[in-house]
Amino acid sequence: MKCPYCGELDDKVIDSRPGKGGDAIRRRRECIACNRRFTTYEIVEQPPLIIVKKDGRREAFFPDKIRTGLLRACEKRNVSIHDIDAFIEQLEQDMRESGEKEISSSLIGERIMSYLKEIDHVAYVRFASVYREFKHINDFIAELKLLLNKQE
Repeated sequence: MKCPYCGELDDKVIDSRPGKGGDAIRRRRECIACNRRFTTYEIVEQPPLIIVKKDGRREAFFPDKIRTGLLRACEKRNVSIHDIDAFIEQLEQDMRESGEKEISSSLIGERIMSYLKEIDHVAYVRFASVYREFKHINDFIAELKLLLNKQE
């Protein structure tokens, strides 16, 4: 491992222990040349998840794209970033456990909408308006009526 301080490649491992929920190994290292210590993490390399978009394009799964959309939908709402990150981690884990190499973007969008519908109706409507491409005020009204009917 290259020392982040002096660039030397020779180091020794001082301590190893599980890290990040057991999905990684945390290693404490000491550089032989400069004697400074640093931490590294060893994780299993996962094959990329491929997302099939509505128009048939395929692209790699980027959790940050989902985080950005959720943060926009939840802006000025009482939704913690911790809850959003936990949802994204669970979503990615579920997709990997499905065994599918390609995942439909509509499947992901519906999961996000279900999540938002449970935690915050305003964030849900914000997200739905973009995801379902609302073109007219009647689209908003129809979605709000569905929400109100389910509450009653």
